Amino acid sequence: MEQIQKVLIANRGEIALRIHRACRELGLRTVAVFSAADREQKHVLLADETVCIGPPQATRSYLNMPSIIAAAEVTGADAIHPGFGFLSENADFAESVTRSGFIFIGPRADTIALMGDKTAAKRAMSEAGVPCVPGSDGALGDDPAEWREIAEGIGYPVLVKAAAGGGGRGMHVVHRPADLADAIGLARQEAATAFGNPAVFLEKYLTRPRHIEIQVLCDEHGHAIHLGERDCSLQRRHQKVVEESPAPGLPADQRAEIGALCVRACQQIGYVGAGTFEFLYEDGQFYFIEMNTRIQVEHPVTEAVTGVDLVRAQIEIADGQPLRLRQEQLRWEGHAIECRINAEDPFRFTPSPGEITSFHAPGGPGVRIDSHVYRGYQIPPHYDSMIGKLIVHGRNREIALARMRGALEELVLEGVKTNVPLHLRILADPAFQQGGVSIHHLEQRLNEWRDDH
Repeated sequence: MEQIQKVLIANRGEIALRIHRACRELGLRTVAVFSAADREQKHVLLADETVCIGPPQATRSYLNMPSIIAAAEVTGADAIHPGFGFLSENADFAESVTRSGFIFIGPRADTIALMGDKTAAKRAMSEAGVPCVPGSDGALGDDPAEWREIAEGIGYPVLVKAAAGGGGRGMHVVHRPADLADAIGLARQEAATAFGNPAVFLEKYLTRPRHIEIQVLCDEHGHAIHLGERDCSLQRRHQKVVEESPAPGLPADQRAEIGALCVRACQQIGYVGAGTFEFLYEDGQFYFIEMNTRIQVEHPVTEAVTGVDLVRAQIEIADGQPLRLRQEQLRWEGHAIECRINAEDPFRFTPSPGEITSFHAPGGPGVRIDSHVYRGYQIPPHYDSMIGKLIVHGRNREIALARMRGALEELVLEGVKTNVPLHLRILADPAFQQGGVSIHHLEQRLNEWRDDH
């Protein structure tokens, strides 16, 4: 490494530990910032230096920009890695980090801002030749007659979406013109509350799409590559539950075509770092929905099939190094699946904080678990319920499914409820076993499975 010798990890949980591990491999020192609830986090115990940045509430700790930057100044860190969630896609934070003299391990602030505005992102992608979902040209104005005209042009059903949204908030499906104005008004209220921005737009509502995303890496020297796709269609309330790579049934030539378009778009907007283009895929067609300007929760499945360490690559790119790989050198081998392990009721989804009284990680060929928990660890009630990710890799999808089933059965995690029973139910589902289910499939199955519990 050249500029970066010490990295401040501005996150918690398994991604913080993942970043710490990548830094260790690169010979870098780490600074762990933590809330008062996270003193016993694994990466906090392992880091070279630690700084408590506030009380348990995320708004007063992990979302507290001045505290994080002050911690970097006090410890003499060179760079800040935001992980995912929290401040990872906050353009103001990225700008503050850079302005304070530190390296932000992620894209530039202006790129984050561009991709954070869904209407601006869609316009930029359309100009770069990336296929987009048919919809309004930018945020909606205040004329209801114009709304109806746009919706008629798109064709019902239409989807009202928050321009600065995410996680399903500020989204409403409209099946008939009579409901359009009310849906737009409600979406605007939700968007203003959740994101501080009431802007909404319209786009075509696809009835049975899959969620397929393309991973990219881009350096500051103009080189960019794509690392193939992930199928993230198993979702509940727009939150991913199971992810896999490659996407079942996607032809290799189509992967190459959409991947090349994403690479070209990155070069056109001057993107630097790791990023993910998210698409809806229906009837053999890709439709861009958004770009995530950070590392993804599901990045390990791409690492498994390509052999590329994405977190290490993020750090090297931020250090100004050119990409080591060229597109023609990449190979996709086998199949990988990831199950998100959450501390929650498996079918009612209520969080289950508390002490882990027993823990045993599964093993064997092609099995990986990314988790910060251990026996005696106290899961706090203040944050997201995800406590780990179970990843398997096999020569083909059939082997990967069998390995995941065995790994889930072998996993011991007692003292709290987990969603492992849900994952086992998903793996037993014939439609999932066949592959290629839509983003609505899990919600439909959950309605049936809840009756059994």
